[in-house]
Amino acid sequence: ERIGAVVDGLQLAATTDLETALASIEAAAPALAVVDSVQTLTSGELSGPAGSVGQVREVAARLAEAAKAGSTCVALVGHVTKEGTVAGPRTLEHLVDAVIYLEGERLGTTRLLRAAKNRYGSTDEVGVLEMRGEGLTEVRDASRFFLESDETPTAGTAITIALEGTRPLAVEIQALSAPAGYGSPRRATTGIDVNRVLMLVAVLARHAGLNLTAHDVYVNVAGGLRIDEPAADLAIAMALASSFRERPVRRATVLAGEVALSGRLRSAARAERRLVEASRLGFERLISGRARGASSDGHASGLVVAGDIREAIGLALED
Repeated sequence: ERIGAVVDGLQLAATTDLETALASIEAAAPALAVVDSVQTLTSGELSGPAGSVGQVREVAARLAEAAKAGSTCVALVGHVTKEGTVAGPRTLEHLVDAVIYLEGERLGTTRLLRAAKNRYGSTDEVGVLEMRGEGLTEVRDASRFFLESDETPTAGTAITIALEGTRPLAVEIQALSAPAGYGSPRRATTGIDVNRVLMLVAVLARHAGLNLTAHDVYVNVAGGLRIDEPAADLAIAMALASSFRERPVRRATVLAGEVALSGRLRSAARAERRLVEASRLGFERLISGRARGASSDGHASGLVVAGDIREAIGLALED
């Protein structure tokens, strides 16, 4: 009742016996049957405790068979390991048509739905949900959701347009650098691979003259997101440069591009799609590297091209 899920036709069955669950599904013939969880059901035809390899394989196989024999869509809720993969035998993933992960920080309110397998569709999509008092609700405009409402430029922050599958998301990168007080400088990241940040710190020190190697460095992705694509390199580097020089990134500017070890910039994949999303959100220009074979700098369309990391700093940071 609290989450508004009481609807006509909703039925509950409290059982851990597979045969009883299958009989209930066959008798009710629902459009959707949710099994919570595949590791708690047991089949009387097999020995072994719930959650064992044999039981999980048997439960999944017979539920998949029942789904294909009728018109019921069966959703299996499963546990995950510490590494974030489906717990149980590997055959479990092969038996089902789709594997979908619900991801998010334990203390955060944001959840992402990602498809690791989809037999009848694309896996290049992501759903954004928010946990509220009435349960998980869809976030329709995810880009605005992840951006701060305060548009005042602040040193140490930069905006990038990340692509989660085919869905563009505006993401705020936060960085803080401070002189190391004692011992070796600290490097801490949240939502970004720390090795990527270490590489960018070295590139900034070598090719932009920013001696971050003697500073503590902290980098965070706002909103509890995790970014793995190389196109976020430029925004991370500009957030670090902004914090180091105490100069904010220019207003209405987003950044997307890959930074090479030589300090050169490469264009972000599907830059046009990112630029459209940036324009929709009110940003006036997207700083990126030059695409291979491109001859124009793209200034007229809002795409500003930088050749290397030093040039990008001059274009991105306020005077």
